[in-house]
Amino acid sequence: MLYMTKLDIINRTAKQTGLTKVETELVFESIINSIKISLSKGERVDIRGFGSFITKVKDEREARNPATNETFILGKRYIPSFKVSKLLKKFVDLEMKEI
Repeated sequence: MLYMTKLDIINRTAKQTGLTKVETELVFESIINSIKISLSKGERVDIRGFGSFITKVKDEREARNPATNETFILGKRYIPSFKVSKLLKKFVDLEMKEI
């Protein structure tokens, strides 16, 4: 498998935990919503051994439309970001070397 979808995660987690797929999906959605709400409040979400979700602030700047060459002001915006933990980096590196 080259990529994993939300459904793949739910199926695998349900199989590992013994929960139903419906229960697993509810838990999964709850976790995702908790992260989204925290980020929208500017809170940092740390998952030890996995990484940190943070909200970065992009300041207002002048931008240019490449099609028309018109310049405009791109307003201040908030971008969700993820910083991977050192433990996860090390784990993935070791696992990939074994393939």
